[in-house]
Amino acid sequence: MSSETVIRPFRVDMPDEAIADLRRRIAATRWPSRELVADRSQGVQLATITELARYWTAEYDWRACQAELNALPQFITNIDGVDIHFIHVKSDHAGALPLIITHGWPGSVIELLGVIGPLSDPAAHGGSAGNAATKAPGSPTRWAARHPKGWPAST
Repeated sequence: MSSETVIRPFRVDMPDEAIADLRRRIAATRWPSRELVADRSQGVQLATITELARYWTAEYDWRACQAELNALPQFITNIDGVDIHFIHVKSDHAGALPLIITHGWPGSVIELLGVIGPLSDPAAHGGSAGNAATKAPGSPTRWAARHPKGWPAST
């Protein structure tokens, strides 16, 4: 095994069939009975979760998400046998502070997309160029370590 770390370009490619399968599985959810209280003391309320499921199956634009991710320079490298996905955005501002932003489990790099522009080009977002950062959002997760080839078919 080589001691060199190989960094490979990466692009999101969600096959139509995978999206259709996800929509089918969400639509097939067997919902529990409504909670017995009017607040969230028993967890996420049924109305909230069914609305979220409806949104994911009927309104969420998977292709727009894919395009937003693929507009950024994405890469994969392997660390200790686990493929790690990251986005590496370089600031055009001289002296930009290198910055690594990671997310936790069960988070996603998608949660961090909104900070990439303001941090790498603060002047374009009402800030000062002196506050620019160069960053690489992403992180290994326990899920990735357990399922390095993708979501298991049995889930």
